[in-house]
Amino acid sequence: MYDDDRIDEGVPAPLAALLRDPDDPRPVRIVPCVCAGCGGRTFTALVGESAAARECAGCARRAFIADSEEYWGPEFWEEEGEPGRAGCPCGGEEFEAAVAFSVDGDGAVRWVTLGLRCVADGDCGVYADWKIDYLPTDHLFALV
Repeated sequence: MYDDDRIDEGVPAPLAALLRDPDDPRPVRIVPCVCAGCGGRTFTALVGESAAARECAGCARRAFIADSEEYWGPEFWEEEGEPGRAGCPCGGEEFEAAVAFSVDGDGAVRWVTLGLRCVADGDCGVYADWKIDYLPTDHLFALV
C-alpha cells in the first residue's frame, strides 16, 4: 500500500492486497460492499465487460457497482456479451466483495475494480474492471 491509499473499514486484508495494483502509481480508495437492506456482507455477483452487480445472500437485494446501472441492458450486451455469474474455481458462488477506485491527482475516479473473496475457500480474484472517462465522479464512492 502507498501513503495516499485509503482502505475503508471492513475490507478483508486479502482483498485490499489484491486490489492494490503495484504497477499503478495513482492512489486508490478501497470500499467494502455492504448490503443497504440488511447489512449483509456476502453476495453473488454478475459481471460483464464494463459493469457489475451484486445480490445479497441474506436478503436478495441487488445493487449495481459504481456506474454499472447506466451500462446494464440488452443494448450494451449485444456488443460486450451478457453479464455472467461470478464463480470461484472451487465452485463457490458466494463472496465478500470490495471495490477499488483508482483516482488521479484531483481525486477524480479513473478506474473501477471489483474484487471478490470466496466464502468457501478464501480465494480472491479481480472479477471486473473498467475505465471512467467523465467528470464528476464523487458519486461513485457510494455505489458499491
